[in-house]
Amino acid sequence: MQSPSQTGLTDRSLVALAFLNFFLADARDGLGPFLDGFLATHGWSPMTLGIIATLGGVLGMIATPLFGAWVDASHRKRMLIVIPVILVTAAALWTLASPGNASVFGGQSATAIVGAVVGPALMGLTLGLVGERRFSRQVSRNEFWNHFGNVVSLAGIYAATVAFGLNGVIGLMVITAIAAVVAVLAIDPSKINHDTARGLARDDGAPGPSGYSLLVSNRGLILLAVTLMIFHFGNAPISRLIAQDFSIQLGTPFRTTAVTTGVSQLSMIAMALAAPLLIRRFGLATVFMIALLALPLRGAIAGSFSSFAVIFPVQILDGIGAGLIGIATPIAAERILSGTGRFNVGLAAVMTVQGIGASLSNIVAGWLTDFGGYALAYWAHGGVAVLAVAAFVAGRKSIAPPQESNTDTANNR
Repeated sequence: MQSPSQTGLTDRSLVALAFLNFFLADARDGLGPFLDGFLATHGWSPMTLGIIATLGGVLGMIATPLFGAWVDASHRKRMLIVIPVILVTAAALWTLASPGNASVFGGQSATAIVGAVVGPALMGLTLGLVGERRFSRQVSRNEFWNHFGNVVSLAGIYAATVAFGLNGVIGLMVITAIAAVVAVLAIDPSKINHDTARGLARDDGAPGPSGYSLLVSNRGLILLAVTLMIFHFGNAPISRLIAQDFSIQLGTPFRTTAVTTGVSQLSMIAMALAAPLLIRRFGLATVFMIALLALPLRGAIAGSFSSFAVIFPVQILDGIGAGLIGIATPIAAERILSGTGRFNVGLAAVMTVQGIGASLSNIVAGWLTDFGGYALAYWAHGGVAVLAVAAFVAGRKSIAPPQESNTDTANNR
């Protein structure tokens, strides 16, 4: 089996991968965080927006494992990114042009389904390009470029709306979609080891577990999934509600969302840079605790103050919580599943359970907002984090096992 020959970002394909992550920040999710603010200013209620978000989440969860199997079998992984980017952009443009029931529900459903293939395809490309030993390091680089791309995109949208209004947003969406397609096509297909990309680099040819059996047989994986499900049930809707709340107050959905989301993305960039040092210095369990404890503080601050200035501490805490969780999760899954040869299946299962919490939270958040206002929803969802902390404390040794002492392994995690 051939081994990847790339060394750092001097390789053309890895440079293209960096650009792909940069532009995918805007191209893979369509309107993404701007959808709620845009629709809220067009009369859509928090409950309806919660239903839309839940529908998208459920469709994405159903599609993800199916597309994961498709990515494993396919030798055309680049096309599994190109086609969704084009379709997602088209759906977003349809929603902007005519924000009615058909475009919003139909467009967002299509976005959720076709967009679900991008994540597995991107991970497959990454693993196939760099191999198992350098995968964790490259994932951190991907995260950095993705968050950096988000910040640049948000700044661009803010400036475009000031200068050109909605037409500026449309122009930027088209440009980033084209750039993402060019970047993925610049990746040399001959550099992708498709056996490695599906996790077979060390496969001994013996029949393996079905994958789903890991959910019922591995205590650490189960506790990790439960902890993340609770965390994302609490955390997922808060940024959406912030965008709705202040978009309605200020009447500037794109500029408002650009600021609120930009603050959290800058915080996530800082966490992406700090996380390796924090893990080495204090351990993975401590990083998890910092992330989990950020959520109740975030909910309390959002629920206690109503001025626009509150978005800064609230969204910085989002970057700390969600940013550290996003980095710590694959590291924890890799340690839990070390030696099983089923890292991708196990991580996908964890992400599916996590998605259940995030999806269900949107309807609950919409109901709470309609019933008692935004402040009630902030307090309730922030308070849920207490359960996530309790679940983690109960199983922290299984969820975040210590790193193996093997020097070669340690150097590549």
